[in-house]
Amino acid sequence: MNTKKRNILYIEDNAADVVLLRELFSEEPNLEFSIEEAGTLSSGLDRLSEGGVDLILLDLSLPDSQGSATFYIVHETVKNIPIILMTGLQDENLALELVQKGAQDYLIKSEINRTLLVRAFRYAIEREKLLVELREALDQIYTLKGLIPICSSCKNIRNDKGYWQQVESYISQHSTVKFSHGICPRCAQKLYPEYCADFSSEKDVQSEEVKESSE
Repeated sequence: MNTKKRNILYIEDNAADVVLLRELFSEEPNLEFSIEEAGTLSSGLDRLSEGGVDLILLDLSLPDSQGSATFYIVHETVKNIPIILMTGLQDENLALELVQKGAQDYLIKSEINRTLLVRAFRYAIEREKLLVELREALDQIYTLKGLIPICSSCKNIRNDKGYWQQVESYISQHSTVKFSHGICPRCAQKLYPEYCADFSSEKDVQSEEVKESSE
């Protein structure tokens, strides 16, 4: 069965580094990765705008961008594509700092080999996939805030689409609250007076209402 290749965009202006990377992958043509290249940040961004890129290899020193700004521009442009930084030894501290800001990993150019690259590529793609799923799950968490229209008689709530629904249903859809149902003393006396007459009084009901309003 043919596996769809993952497209990797290598944004790097040093032709020798690009050739080295291609040579490492040419040793095993059946790998699930294909390499594209861009020699400047602007050309890399143009390629990213076309879509179809699964992972970005990024050199921090480019003809049109230097240092951490290079990463931040790419990261803000494509938030859901994993970025691996390709650095020299002198940039290792900066690369580590940028991993804390959202880069998936960094590799030191003088230490790379095919096994290291393949492992880093696979881990970066999988980690980014998990992060995207987490962000999507968090987006589904609702919070109640603002002005909520509620009927003064039946206590139904008007939702965002203009329909009226029971307060329990509305709150359940917009929060993690779960309801357990009971009956308050006042309603119990109104609905079942024959059961409440012996052990409850109107005074008790009023006291209960005052207590609830103060909480």
